[in-house]
Amino acid sequence: MTHHKTTHFGFKQVATEDKVNLVRGVFDSVAEKYDIMNDLMSLGIHRIWKRIAIQLCNVRSGEKVLDLAGGTGDLTTLLEKRVGKDGLCVLADINSEMLRTGRNRLIDRGLTGNIEYSQVNAECLPFADNTFDCVIIGFGLRNVTDKDAALRSMHRVLKPGGRCLVLEFSHPIDPVTEKVYDFYSFKLLPKIGKFVAKDEDSYRYLAESIRMHPKQSELKAMMENAGFERCEFYNMTQGIVAVHRGYKI
Repeated sequence: MTHHKTTHFGFKQVATEDKVNLVRGVFDSVAEKYDIMNDLMSLGIHRIWKRIAIQLCNVRSGEKVLDLAGGTGDLTTLLEKRVGKDGLCVLADINSEMLRTGRNRLIDRGLTGNIEYSQVNAECLPFADNTFDCVIIGFGLRNVTDKDAALRSMHRVLKPGGRCLVLEFSHPIDPVTEKVYDFYSFKLLPKIGKFVAKDEDSYRYLAESIRMHPKQSELKAMMENAGFERCEFYNMTQGIVAVHRGYKI
């Protein structure tokens, strides 16, 4: 009898080897409307979450930063100002449509010279050991099949003293917020996706993927197991989003 490994895709169980293509299909579908939907889904608050995460990166001029699962380039837009002309931001994503959308947006804004682009799988980053001063993954880790492998890969490519930040939807810290958030996520969000992006199923998956993501303390332990030290997390908007930070010592 052949036993196939499975993993979750939202609330469904799928063959592990199929998840990458399924996730790619979701983001191929939503790439064009991704930024509009982010604003609608979060009432614009995602911009504040991202700015707080960038503050916690402590990026300085001349440093080299990896914006992993960087999608349409929001974080790279903020980071490239901090690394300056002597630094470098690498905008990386596994999805070619998202990466193309991000690249076009940044070029249209005139942001060139200190930005590179790379289509990568977070589980096996194609960069040398000790390459980056900072790695940040924003709203992407929950879509990775093997999160432990991704965290180990991020740790490997960081320089000693480098820091890793994981900005991700998380789990509300009080029952009232949780109840309201569940209603919004499963009743309203798919309908907004259907109306704006003409794609109800993809936004239902995104809501489900958030619920399947490790809780704050679990993710902190996963980072520690991957080799990060001085790990900590900060809840935002009552835990709807959390940013985790760890260092390679």
